[in-house]
Amino acid sequence: MRWSRTLALLGALAFLCCGVAASRAAGALAAGQCGAYGYAFDDPSLASAERRAMSECRGAGCRVVATLRHSCAAFAIDGGNACGPNGWATASTLGRAQNAASKNCYRFGGRNCVIRAWVCDAKG
Repeated sequence: MRWSRTLALLGALAFLCCGVAASRAAGALAAGQCGAYGYAFDDPSLASAERRAMSECRGAGCRVVATLRHSCAAFAIDGGNACGPNGWATASTLGRAQNAASKNCYRFGGRNCVIRAWVCDAKG
């Protein structure tokens, strides 16, 4: 009887721990002028992730460009002109997000696009 209570308690604790970890799966990427960026990951909500990303973005014109749930985002700038063209993207994997962000940077006129920032939330 004692073992069954102990096992039930351990099972409940494991369920609660896993549920809390899974719920902390929100992220955001903010981008601004001249390569400014901020990001957040594994926040409890999209709203808190957006606030944190904006608070970390140090520069003019910052805005949230992507929100995440179990995914990744990347921000690319023209390495020769940080205040010039840029691109961002979200995807299910980091590699895909980085490739798409680079392509977007080139599409908007970048000549030497490089990844400036990236972020993945839980399991992204």
